[in-house]
Amino acid sequence: MLLDGSTAEVIQRAAQHLAQGELVAFATETVYGLGARADSDAAVAKIFSAKGRPSDHPLIVHVVDAAAAMAFTPHLPECAQKLVHAHWPGPLTVVLDRHPGIGAAAAGGQNSIGLRCPAHPQAQALLRAAFDLGVPGVAAPSANRFGRISPTTAAHVVAEFNAELWVLDGGACDVGIESTIVDCRPKQPVLLRPGQISRTQLESLLGQPLGERDSQSPRVSGNLMSHYAPRAPLRLMTAPMIGQALAVLFGDASEAPLKLAVYSRHPPTRPAPGMVVHRMPDSPDAAAHELFAVLRSFDEHGAQLIWVEEPPEAPEWEGVRDRLLRAAAS
Repeated sequence: MLLDGSTAEVIQRAAQHLAQGELVAFATETVYGLGARADSDAAVAKIFSAKGRPSDHPLIVHVVDAAAAMAFTPHLPECAQKLVHAHWPGPLTVVLDRHPGIGAAAAGGQNSIGLRCPAHPQAQALLRAAFDLGVPGVAAPSANRFGRISPTTAAHVVAEFNAELWVLDGGACDVGIESTIVDCRPKQPVLLRPGQISRTQLESLLGQPLGERDSQSPRVSGNLMSHYAPRAPLRLMTAPMIGQALAVLFGDASEAPLKLAVYSRHPPTRPAPGMVVHRMPDSPDAAAHELFAVLRSFDEHGAQLIWVEEPPEAPEWEGVRDRLLRAAAS
């Protein structure tokens, strides 16, 4: 059920729906989330069922502010305090110790929990209204079937789920890829998932390099090898490789032997018949904003193969590279 998420009446109804243990999809600045009250394991179980997501794959809990986060964690270490002060509300998740009596299902059974305060006005209004009804936080992974392309518009969510799901339309998401995740529990904080807030920005703020995830790191959202996948196989290639492959694949053919989609900062100037081409922006923020929408458009086009130019190996592109590497792993 698609609802206008800009009205106070709808926000209040949706907050009541959450308080009653039901699911609500809503906009954040990163992607649309599929939300349930995080303090109810029964409600959270509905998320795993709807998405087809393994129950040991943790969810991020969205809170209205830093004070509300204390319902889920016993303390904020210095690392988390710095990050929260600088980037909340915003596209940053901090992993902290979890209070043992709350959020077990949302945490995938782990003793740690990922917390985020989103900046989108719809998410803020919904979290505030739900908090006032006794909901301390809302667990909300991306509102799509497990492993598929994350949604950045309400229409994407509607296309993924049945008509009964409450979907609040909050427009297109500004950021377009999921939040940066930092484990703040070790002495040396660890970057668990890159996002719009870059490694360079985080290290500058914290005054130390970030560690790398290892076998001791907690499980977090979006860290499976295969994720964010379109229906067609996706291959990452350099721009020269794309040009050479096009010459081999199409040659002098009058029409394409298959439906090919190309996403590149250096797209072919004369696409072959049947080929769909989208130019990748030179800005990493602009590329992140449109990435999932572009991949979904290739699915809608009926692409049988997707070729994507490898993004630059620079810290500010790390989030986009991460999503594309996982999409290609499928």
